[in-house]
This record gives sequence, C-alpha cells and structure tokens, in this order.
Amino acid sequence: MTDNKIGRFFSNMPVATRNLLILNVLLWLIAFISPERMGEPMVRYGGLHYWESAFFIPTQLVTYMFLHDFSSISHVFFNMFSLVMFGVVLERVWGTKRFLFFYFVTGIGAALVQEAVWTLTWQHSVALVDTVTGQITVSGREAVEYALQHNMSLEPYINQMVTIGASGAVFGVLLAFAMLFPNVPMYIFFIPIPIKAKWVVLGYGLLEMFYGVAGIQGNVAHFAHLGGMLFGLILILYWRKKGIGGEQIY
Repeated sequence: MTDNKIGRFFSNMPVATRNLLILNVLLWLIAFISPERMGEPMVRYGGLHYWESAFFIPTQLVTYMFLHDFSSISHVFFNMFSLVMFGVVLERVWGTKRFLFFYFVTGIGAALVQEAVWTLTWQHSVALVDTVTGQITVSGREAVEYALQHNMSLEPYINQMVTIGASGAVFGVLLAFAMLFPNVPMYIFFIPIPIKAKWVVLGYGLLEMFYGVAGIQGNVAHFAHLGGMLFGLILILYWRKKGIGGEQIY
C-alpha cells in the first residue's frame, strides 16, 4: 500500500520538479556514499567558486545548484522538500518550460549575486587554517594582511570561497508562490497559527538580509538566497508587464 502511494506520488508529480528532485538526491547520495572519491571532486569542479579563483569554471553558475553538503542530509532534504511543496504548484500553473526557465534564471541570478558579494567582501571572509589541527588561526582582513606581510600567495584564500546548493533557486520558487498565491495560509514550525504566504516570504527575506549583513551563520550564502528572490521578482514583474504570466491567482 505504501509503495503504491509513493509510486502515485512520483507519477503525479510534474516532470521538471520530479527530475530536479531525482537529480539532486542522486548526486547527494553519490557524494555521501563516497565523499573522498566523488563528493570532494564534485564540489571542487561543480561548486560555485569565486570568479578569480583558479578553480572557477563558468559552468559552475549552473552545476552548483545540483550539489549539496554531503556530510548530512538536512541541506538537501529541506531544499528538496521546499522544491516539491511549491514547485509542483508553479509547474502546473506555468507549464514545464516556463517553470524550468524561471528555476534556472533564479539559480543563476543567485550565483551572480553571490559572486558580486564575494568581490566586495572576500578579504573579510577568508581564514588562515592550521594544516595540522585544521583550526582557524587568523581570519578576515588580518589573514590577508598576514599573507601580504609574509609574501604569501593570496590564491589559497581566494580558493576557499565556494558555495553549493539549490537554495537560491528554491528561494526564487518560494517568492513566486507568494506572488501568485499571496493569501494562501501557511504554517511555520513552532507557530500554531496560519500566516499568509506573502508575509512568510517577506519575513524570510528580511531574516536573510539580517543574517547576511550581521554575518550570522557565515557558512550559509544568505545573499545568494536574496539573489534568487530578486531575480525571481524581476522576472515575474516583467512577465506581468508583458501579460504573459505571473498574475496573482489567490
């Protein structure tokens, strides 16, 4: 009975959302099962690196969206849960081609915003790590100044910056859902009352902005999340202006 329900669930899922889910989970499983042989090289070549890094490849603007932290399941789980929850609805409203176009525009837009933020702040984001203990000995601007004083190459610092995950595109999808269905009630963990989608997304956006500016959860690409929302907003407003989609439904 359970197998039949799962089978019907997948068969009823729109094709783009289903294939995005399968691809993301499959790549995570490969990296999780063999982290050193597969996971680390996947992040090295597929994760989004700073554009001045020796490891940067333009295709990473796309490939980074399909890789997740392989040390735990939470990263990929929450991204894919959100994708299924909201992506299914959007794909059924827009159709597969438009949904995929939106997904990749927001994901690439998130990457471009992250690159811009790195360009402005990278000297405050790097760290000098002890090769024996793995502990950070000097971080931020002090690490850069230390390297310059000792005639050390800055390349190892630049190469430290890498981000992975579908969060940028998923935040774009979340924003699109709120713009099309602003009054749909949503429930958030630990809050027993429903909140309209538009307020949930606004709250998420403000929280991401606060975290990004304050440097809270520094290992999370908060500005990439905001970038996905920004590009999603621009695209939907453009569609509305042209009368080709993105209108409020509920």
